[in-house]
Amino acid sequence: MDDNFLDSFDYHTPTSEQVEQMKLVRGVAKNLARAINSNVPDGADKSAAMRKLRECVMTCNAAIVLEKK
Repeated sequence: MDDNFLDSFDYHTPTSEQVEQMKLVRGVAKNLARAINSNVPDGADKSAAMRKLRECVMTCNAAIVLEKK
């Protein structure tokens, strides 16, 4: 495994531009979470959808701060 991959486990302070990008993604995801919560019946699939949405936002954040690495 190369060191570039291991670098992804370090903390990377986002730039102000990256913070704004992360806020935008988070806001859109929050709207989708509201739609899921209001329109999808409670159950395992709804829980999985919410978990995956959260995971999606977290992966987007990583992609934003690691964009040039």
